[in-house]
Amino acid sequence: MVKVLDLRFQGAERVIASFLLDSGEGPVLVETGPESCYPRLVEALRAEGVAPEEVRHVFVTHIHLDHAGAAWRLAELGATVYVHPRGAPHLVDPSRLLASAERIYGDQLKALWGEVRGIPEERVRLLADGEVVALGGLEVQAVETPGHASHHHAYRVGDLVFTGDVAGVRIAPGPVLPPTPPPDIHLESWYASLDRLLSLRPKALYLTHFGAYEDVEAHLQGLKGVLEAWAGWVLHRLKEGLSEEEMVRRFEAYWHEGLRGAGVDEAGMRLYALADPPFMNLQGLVRYWRKHHPEALEG
Repeated sequence: MVKVLDLRFQGAERVIASFLLDSGEGPVLVETGPESCYPRLVEALRAEGVAPEEVRHVFVTHIHLDHAGAAWRLAELGATVYVHPRGAPHLVDPSRLLASAERIYGDQLKALWGEVRGIPEERVRLLADGEVVALGGLEVQAVETPGHASHHHAYRVGDLVFTGDVAGVRIAPGPVLPPTPPPDIHLESWYASLDRLLSLRPKALYLTHFGAYEDVEAHLQGLKGVLEAWAGWVLHRLKEGLSEEEMVRRFEAYWHEGLRGAGVDEAGMRLYALADPPFMNLQGLVRYWRKHHPEALEG
């Protein structure tokens, strides 16, 4: 049985989740959330009768701060942290990750994400695609799913899949949206990852942003549709030669219009913006076109 732990990011419910599972080797955590939410994570664990030092196994889908920022806290208590091989060096030495985050968030970095420290190498375990970790009666399989990030794993546990960001952001009763921040967005890889998730025939997807959804096929198809629509919108605006400031203004209006059309109210939009800021979505897609398909910008 999966317990969804609401980390109440920035005081808001249903923005960032961590997932607690039981195994023959004690409690297992998928995702830690940011270090700024660590006190809430401890509170949520204790509410389930789990002390943080009892968590010996932590799986992070990728190293972005909203997913793995508090991993060092649990490693400090003795947990092993499982991660994609390309993400592991940045858990051990987060200096490049922090420099990149500082460029985006500036002096808001610590308030949003808290403190980040390196994890001793011996506490980090690299997982190859398809590798299975057996923990008593619980088996966790790494499923390489790039697109949002090149170092992204989903984790399959029986007929459930913990999807990190590859299956998007969905805050019920709203629609699924893609998180497309810089620098790693690669749409062709992402579409292939969505096909791979569908081929697993899961009963439910567990989204870090936020919660469990059983309408798997409709969800994944909906996400692909929005990815295609957003990418096309950005390409069109790039070819128009708009300034960055004007493009941000127009994309935010487009983003709001899409959510409003799906019946999301202002309170819901605030949650989506916390989980998946529109200006970052735009930046990631602009970078994708310029880096991977500069030929599409000609003419």
